[in-house]
Amino acid sequence: MTSFQSTIGDEEGIAEELAEGQREISIAEFFEKNKHMLGFDSGARGLVTAVKEAVDNALDATEEAGVLPDIYIEIEEVGDYYRLVIEDNGPGITKEQLPKVFGKLLYGSRFHAREQSRGQQGIGISAAVLYSQLTSGQPAKITSRPKGQSRAQYFELIIDTDTNEPEIQADRETTWDRPHGTRIELEMEANMRARQQLHDYVKHTAVVNPHARLELREPGLDEPLKFERATDELPAETHEIRPHPHGVELGSLIKMLEATESYSVSGFLQEEFTRVGKKTADSVIDNFRDVYYGRELSWSPPRAHDDRDLASAVADAVANKGKDATTAFAEGVAETVSNNDRLARSELAAIVDEVAETVEGDTGKTFGGTVRENAVDAAWRAITGAGGEGDGENANASGKNDDGDGSDAPESPLVPDVYALVDDATSTRKDDAAVQAMAEALARRFGNLDGDAFRVTLDDLERLVADAASFVAEQRDATFGETARENVVEAFWSRARTVPDDPPKVKAIAGSRDAAADLLEAMRTTDILAPPTDCLAPITAELVEAGLRKEYDADFYAAATRDAEVHGGDPFIVEAGIAYGGEIPAEGSVELLRFANRVPLVYQRGACATTDVIKSIGWRNYGLDQPGGSGMPNGPAVISIHVASTNVPFTSESKDALANVPAIEDEIELAVREAARELKSFLNKRRSMQQRREKQDVLGRILPEMADKVSEVTGRSRPDIDGALARIMNNVSVEREVNGETVTLVVENHSDVNEELEITDIVSTEPSDLSDGTAVDMDGEWFVQWKPEVPSGDERELTYAVDGDADFEVSVGGVETEKLTVNA
Repeated sequence: MTSFQSTIGDEEGIAEELAEGQREISIAEFFEKNKHMLGFDSGARGLVTAVKEAVDNALDATEEAGVLPDIYIEIEEVGDYYRLVIEDNGPGITKEQLPKVFGKLLYGSRFHAREQSRGQQGIGISAAVLYSQLTSGQPAKITSRPKGQSRAQYFELIIDTDTNEPEIQADRETTWDRPHGTRIELEMEANMRARQQLHDYVKHTAVVNPHARLELREPGLDEPLKFERATDELPAETHEIRPHPHGVELGSLIKMLEATESYSVSGFLQEEFTRVGKKTADSVIDNFRDVYYGRELSWSPPRAHDDRDLASAVADAVANKGKDATTAFAEGVAETVSNNDRLARSELAAIVDEVAETVEGDTGKTFGGTVRENAVDAAWRAITGAGGEGDGENANASGKNDDGDGSDAPESPLVPDVYALVDDATSTRKDDAAVQAMAEALARRFGNLDGDAFRVTLDDLERLVADAASFVAEQRDATFGETARENVVEAFWSRARTVPDDPPKVKAIAGSRDAAADLLEAMRTTDILAPPTDCLAPITAELVEAGLRKEYDADFYAAATRDAEVHGGDPFIVEAGIAYGGEIPAEGSVELLRFANRVPLVYQRGACATTDVIKSIGWRNYGLDQPGGSGMPNGPAVISIHVASTNVPFTSESKDALANVPAIEDEIELAVREAARELKSFLNKRRSMQQRREKQDVLGRILPEMADKVSEVTGRSRPDIDGALARIMNNVSVEREVNGETVTLVVENHSDVNEELEITDIVSTEPSDLSDGTAVDMDGEWFVQWKPEVPSGDERELTYAVDGDADFEVSVGGVETEKLTVNA
């Protein structure tokens, strides 16, 4: 064949010359030229990213040590550069590990651990060190004092980008006033143009980590920003889990198969994966058999009206066992077979073995392996016609020649069986001739399968059915569409039997990519419990709300934590919180707080799945303004979303945005809607109370005027309108009556629900003879308290006595002010 490719001439050694210029690139060298991929694409963002990486490490370290985090952040100008200092009270780092933690990219303790953590890749803090040395030429200065040690260790180091190894420039012991912890000092080219993003990061970190105390000092601040902790409760301790069968890929599975010490597939599954016990392993292995070996098609045994005599066939296959034993054996097999609606060859073999054991026990005659095999062959021929004598070169299970034009051969026992399944699986619009043609075509193809056990994989069964349908369409002008073919496949596959063969050993599967792929498919198609969630530490709805309350002065707060779900074998939990009203600015869009594993996501909001979900929700239904009915809602609200997972799917190495994973997006939407429903109820109730106040104000003005007018027109005394407002508004009314020394508070419930009230009457003199209730003296004033339950339409009288004149002041709780009328 002539090639039209251009050539490079007759010179030799060009490939060798090119090879001389090729060399290995270290990961540090790669990121040296691509630091933007890690979030260090500018001085402003680089400073924020460095703070983020150091604080994330500090939070992880303190939590793992069971210590409430105290984190100090300081930024100061040093000539043309900025110096960043981060201190924590964590457990410290050993002398041997410290240079690698800060001076080697892709070095860490969490990459292989399947549990929630902020850092995952072992890149973050060492990337900050790399950025510092690239922009300032200065080494990182690190002090660390492990708990229990009397002195701290001080290092100055840079990263050798050619080897991705730490280059230590100073190493000595020093004193430090902290009993334990770590301090890192970085000098870098930076600026404070991203001051707001920095403040947002620190503030949002405090919101989503209410157990942490943070302090930030920076140029231009009159006093440091301090964020006190809202709880002394540390996040729940996480536990590493094994991989989940639904989350591994083929290459990883082969690697696990090669490394395991298990010999059997069952042992491998139970030892290497989470949520796999003996029962689940057996289910996976059954599915593996279906994919690897295929299933055995099952067939209907001969019935009483059939001319197939199974007992005679078995008897003819048995020799030298005596008439009685042979008859008992043959009839026993025939009777047991007839009790089954359908049989596969392996099931027939099990029946023959069982009957043989029984007859041996009754007659003393031994039915060995050869006799049993002969009996199985004979009985299987009687059931299916397979393996019988006289099968010509072109004969097949349909009783017709391969070209399908018919012959004088008797019809195969398979055809009526196939006809019944095809007829049941297809629509009533298929005429008998079409179904008969399809049955004959399928029976012919089943008969051509290797062996006589009719073993077939699902893929092969689909191919056979499609091939038969095409043949019938061409030869008989009868169409079996996609749905009909799928129904036929399902009819046969659902009645086929899983084979009893033992699966291959682990090493055999590891050595065969196809076998490993079959095992992976079996694992993915088996119903397996979701991974355990003790590898996750969600904030919890209570602390999500507490974090919002700590940093935002609002009128309303709500939070929701979803149940754990799974994506790619990794469990995840989504939490959402909403704060509304109060001091939150009403102008512009709502404030969206995005978090992943308790880390604020500061940049790339527009590229984040969280933002996409918020924009897709119809916020007008929940009481927020949303111009055009889509996009970010407007109003005085803060929406917080937290995704906790053992493997957060970020869009890039900078970990600024979540990827658009449908399972995670669905859970984000459900969590947000759950909190938003509470917001909707609050806003509806507030609007209702506002309308109620306005109505009461109007009635309060016009009722006295109406009473005066009625008196004027009728010439009678002015009507008593006391209590009228409460009755009209269906309020709870509280009125005071003083009769001598007896004071009575009359509580009437005009609403349509029972009310549980908290009533406190502050009295200037000591009360006595209380009806229920309690009295407490506080600095010369007496607080008389009751907690009456007043049914709808009922009233309660609360009494006590005072000696002489007294001043009173009543307060009522347990019911909204708008639903209360007090005349006391």
